[in-house]
Amino acid sequence: MSYPDFSEHGYQILRELGRNREGGRITWLASKVNTGQQMVIKQFCFAQAGSNWSGFEAHQREIKVLQGLTHRGIPRYINSFATSDGFCLVQEYINAQSLAEPLAHFEIEEVRQIAVKALEILGYLQNLNPPIIHRDIKPENILVDEELNVYIIDFGFARIGSQEVAASSVFKGTPGFIPPEQMFKPTNATDLYALGVTLICLLTGIKSTKIDKLQDQDDPYLIKFHLLLPRLSLRFLGWLEKMVQPLQKNRFANAKSALEALKTLDFIRVAGVDFSETVLEFKANRLREKLIQSITVENPIPDTLLEGRWEVAPHPHDPPHTPDNHAWISVEEPIRVTQKPIKCRICVDTSKLMADTQYKRQLILHSNAYPETHTLTVKVQTAALPIEKRKIPSGGLIGLFLIIVVVTMATAWFKVYAAAGVASLLLANLGYNSVLVNFYTWGFLVAVNVLMYSFLLIKNYQYHKRQPFADTYVRSTMGFIMADIRTMGSGVAASVGIVMTLAVGLAVGLAVGSAAISWPLFLAVGLAVGVTVGLAVNRAVYRLLFWAIDLAEDLFTSILLLLIAGLGASIGIALIVGFLNPFIFLTLSGTGLPVFYMLFYPQIKRRKLIAEYRQAEELLIKPYKP
Repeated sequence: MSYPDFSEHGYQILRELGRNREGGRITWLASKVNTGQQMVIKQFCFAQAGSNWSGFEAHQREIKVLQGLTHRGIPRYINSFATSDGFCLVQEYINAQSLAEPLAHFEIEEVRQIAVKALEILGYLQNLNPPIIHRDIKPENILVDEELNVYIIDFGFARIGSQEVAASSVFKGTPGFIPPEQMFKPTNATDLYALGVTLICLLTGIKSTKIDKLQDQDDPYLIKFHLLLPRLSLRFLGWLEKMVQPLQKNRFANAKSALEALKTLDFIRVAGVDFSETVLEFKANRLREKLIQSITVENPIPDTLLEGRWEVAPHPHDPPHTPDNHAWISVEEPIRVTQKPIKCRICVDTSKLMADTQYKRQLILHSNAYPETHTLTVKVQTAALPIEKRKIPSGGLIGLFLIIVVVTMATAWFKVYAAAGVASLLLANLGYNSVLVNFYTWGFLVAVNVLMYSFLLIKNYQYHKRQPFADTYVRSTMGFIMADIRTMGSGVAASVGIVMTLAVGLAVGLAVGSAAISWPLFLAVGLAVGVTVGLAVNRAVYRLLFWAIDLAEDLFTSILLLLIAGLGASIGIALIVGFLNPFIFLTLSGTGLPVFYMLFYPQIKRRKLIAEYRQAEELLIKPYKP
């Protein structure tokens, strides 16, 4: 291959670097004859076949532009001279490859550095007076050396200041890299569009000649690239999208503003943070209570790892603290979240806080997400100072106690003495021997009690199911006990009615003769009287018990009512069978001791809490009142 002879101008051609037949331009690597210094010669051959004289205009413009540029990212203008068929432009040689070279592959962070340095060069051009718009930024016109230094070349289409665009240069530039306004009035935002498309080529691996694959069919100025860059951060994708907006008003105004925005971004996709709630409210029910709640922290960004730590924001009234140690708030840490949500437990110790007071603090999550900090508000309402005594329904407790004592005592006495005596006398009068008397007596009593208890228990249970006792488990249990006590009382009353009716029949029989008495008739009358009396007593006992049990407004009172009922039943039985019975002694201890504990210990504890609180009140954390 023969090279042109430029020795008369002091240059020797070494090899060809590139050729543009349409523009009639050949780029040569040459050396200075007397120094051996390498440089680039751009030969514009206007008289060659296939070329045209529009290159002459580009040649003159490039010389004019380069003569006034002194930036390390722009090859220095050295000389120019005429040839027989055109002109030659001599520039500094940069040993670097263009971004369009097949081997030009860069990591994401390297692309970031290229973008920063290219914007710095464009910023230099835009700050000149008058400013210069390159108008042909593309991968072929950006060089990068091994140290990742960036150079912009080929200023043949550049526009200086407010110079009008000639008709022959309206369409100058490379398709796919030309924004709409470049055809009419290019601005500082014009080169940003071309640089944005260049960066998209680098990141996606698409050649500049194939950029049409990313262009929207309805709007060729709209570049679609998001789906090809799943690893890049949403913030950077937003920045890049702004660079290639078809409307220049939606782009960055100039290279400086685009560079400032870029420097604050991470290229790699970063994690995100979603809280299940942004406000946590704690409410204490007693002094010195430790409260715990959880929030769910989720990372919504796929293929990322969320890492972070919690810190309680400083507050004027809190003691000095570190991120790992706060006076009364603690949070589980550290946080590591991929796609699976995790729960963070937040603990509040109200022993350091004043009673009956509201507190508000901010928890800050420092993380690798965007943004780097997320805030959670914690509101705490401490418990009131227990100045008021617990209200205990003394009258209701005494009434319940007496009712149960009387019912159980009457039941035990009637079964042990009265019923057995009357039945024995009745059966003995009918001529039965003593063995049969005892057998029939207890058989009769068992039969009566089974029948009456079954009937009344079913009735009371059905009635209980319709009552609002199921607020809590304890109140529901109280309802069943009430039904059983009513059954006991009703059973005793019914048994008394039956036995008394039979006793009347016995007295009459003794007076007029047994043969004159119809015992089946008296038995039927006795059953009728017993059921009537039992139901009447059932209703009366129900009213009294319902009044007493309705006092169970909270768990404490409900448990106390249960224990009072047990104590009353134990004492009622003990009054008949004796207190020395071991089972009676055991039941009295099991119910009496808890009753006395619940009645008197809360008062002692209350006074102790108040005394301790008053003693430590000056050291407690005060609420902030601006």
